Amino acid sequence: MSSTPLAALERRRLEFGAVAAQAKLALLKQLAHTRLGSARAVMRLHEALCFIRAYPDDAAVLAQVQGMLAAFDRRSDLRAHRLALADTGIAGTATHYRFFAGQAQWLARHWPDELRLDRSEPGADERVARALPPLVTPAEASALIELKLPGYAALDRLRGTNETDAVFLLRRIAAMPADGFTREAYSDIVDAGFVLAPGPGTPSRTAAHFAGTPVVFRQEAPPRVRPDLRAEIARAPRSLRRMPARDGAAIIELARAAMVVRHRSLEAFSFADARDAWIVDHGDGLATALVGVIPPRRHAVASYYGGLTLRNGVPVGYHQADIVGCGAALSFNTFDTFRGGEAAFTFACWLAALRHVFGITSFSVDPYQLGNDEALESGAWWFYAKLGFRPRDATTARLARDELSRVERSPRHRTRAATLRRLAERHLFFDLEPARPHPLFPLAALGLCSGAALSARTGSDRERAVDEASTELLRHCALASLHGFSPDQREAWRRLAPILTRLDLGAWQDDERRALADLIRAKGGRSERDYVARYLAHPKLDAALRQWGRGQGESATGRLHQVARRISKAAC
Repeated sequence: MSSTPLAALERRRLEFGAVAAQAKLALLKQLAHTRLGSARAVMRLHEALCFIRAYPDDAAVLAQVQGMLAAFDRRSDLRAHRLALADTGIAGTATHYRFFAGQAQWLARHWPDELRLDRSEPGADERVARALPPLVTPAEASALIELKLPGYAALDRLRGTNETDAVFLLRRIAAMPADGFTREAYSDIVDAGFVLAPGPGTPSRTAAHFAGTPVVFRQEAPPRVRPDLRAEIARAPRSLRRMPARDGAAIIELARAAMVVRHRSLEAFSFADARDAWIVDHGDGLATALVGVIPPRRHAVASYYGGLTLRNGVPVGYHQADIVGCGAALSFNTFDTFRGGEAAFTFACWLAALRHVFGITSFSVDPYQLGNDEALESGAWWFYAKLGFRPRDATTARLARDELSRVERSPRHRTRAATLRRLAERHLFFDLEPARPHPLFPLAALGLCSGAALSARTGSDRERAVDEASTELLRHCALASLHGFSPDQREAWRRLAPILTRLDLGAWQDDERRALADLIRAKGGRSERDYVARYLAHPKLDAALRQWGRGQGESATGRLHQVARRISKAAC
């Protein structure tokens, strides 16, 4: 069949108004009954439908698109090209990926019949064989060791007929007598590949939608002009509300599915907390969802908030902010279907949400976000630089000024790949108070210094060292016990004690130590938003942590970089 209607729909997707809406509706109705001749054409139609669902002209167009997406996995052309469309995230197609531990366990709980091991993964058979004996009974383990069965053959002998190989393996790992971190590490050692077959309700880009936001029909194309970032951040969002647990859970499921079908993972989603979920309404159908992590997965000092950018309930991108004080390290991604449009505007709105929800005044982007393969290909460095982000490193700043000057003189100038890599070696920053730039918080150095302090106390006996630090911190805060603290708050106390007891707390005022105890309780509370606010209100703590981290962190950070390089070489 001719693809002319499809090409016409693609041309019209950024046209709006009554005439454009009527034309789109006619084309959509025609394409609903058109059998497309190639996998690429099916993919193009799917992307056009997803885009129009996020930017609908009117109720009739939206209803038509929703109906076509709901039936997309039943299209005859989709079925004909199912294999060629694998790993596209389209409903009715399979997803192959080495899912991370949290993702795999989530999939095993929700779609046990569809999740299987990818037996084509090189080396996985041997890794499964080594991993199985500790996961089963002693009699089974003895048999596996004696018979030296290959991993997949052993799985097939041990699992029941009502469980797939992947689900049996994952359930045995979940039953290990260990904490979540240990079970995760065990999963990482197995490093199995998976296949998620299409089935009822399995994750897909086709069905991705959150019903908890209002729909706004468009009369004009989304803004493509680069925003004034400072002005947009200053503009308060229309509203902020904590989501009910049910809506928070729905956002988390949507975010996890968005990662699965795009071969990505974000710990903030894998361990998200539905009790700490917020929706920020920017108006015009644009919303930012923010979700904190469950207390056992929270960092001792920083606060992580992942989230989705939603257009009329359709996820058009994801993000994560790592917050310490008034600074936030950013990770931002716009999904391929929605690139080339308003990415800069939605990014600005996210930063406005961080400013008004958490009080952030300094934003940074780390070298990985700028210099990984996808970032280099998409021009991530220029995306941030054109919005006003700048390096602080003197050498990189000079190189950046030179490149910006070349672009101003010749808009067609393209930065060489080698130059982009050099630019991406250093952080980019955007400060709302340029005269007082906010320094990066030395989180890695702080962690290593904390480890050295624990070793100085009791050597390798970390448990006794943490007990001693916790007791010492109680004395500093004039508390007899942790009576009235919840289990999560007690754990927050134990995590922070080894760090805080290295500070000169004896020189602090009584009210500063009382505020410190309240801050720790907030760290283990229902929402980390309260903790972020209390940290901001305790500048003495922030200054003391930064001074300690800087004072001892230079050599520690050097050692950390050496370890990272060794790990990187080993991975290669």
